[in-house]
Amino acid sequence: MKIMAIDYGDNRTGVALSDATGFLTGRTFLIKSRKQGAVVEQLLALAQEQGAQELVVGHPLNMDGTIGHRAEKCQKLAQRLRERTDLPVILWDERRTTVDAHRILGEQGVRAINRKDKVDAVAASLILEGYLARKRIQREQEAL
Repeated sequence: MKIMAIDYGDNRTGVALSDATGFLTGRTFLIKSRKQGAVVEQLLALAQEQGAQELVVGHPLNMDGTIGHRAEKCQKLAQRLRERTDLPVILWDERRTTVDAHRILGEQGVRAINRKDKVDAVAASLILEGYLARKRIQREQEAL
């Protein structure tokens, strides 16, 4: 089952797609748009084109677990996706993924000025990796 993870941002939205088994993070994509409606359209087209069967929207809660402005925007995006598709749309706590993405790119020697178009796709990959890991743990627990 292919799963698509989404790191929604004001200017850029990172997207990561799992492999067909739903175990590994595969391809990444970047959507450049400030308009949520345009982002929704591009996400739905990408999901259909890539055969995604589940959508995971990063939900950037505050460090204390409360819902801030950014998380509200992501909730609205998830709701718009739910209204437009029959695919499951899951909100996934993604605190610190952008910070971790910057750290990873820095460790790889990517200069800060060149990170702008890469950080959102890396953050989406981190969201997907976390979600896939949780699904693996749940399957293992169910098998016991």
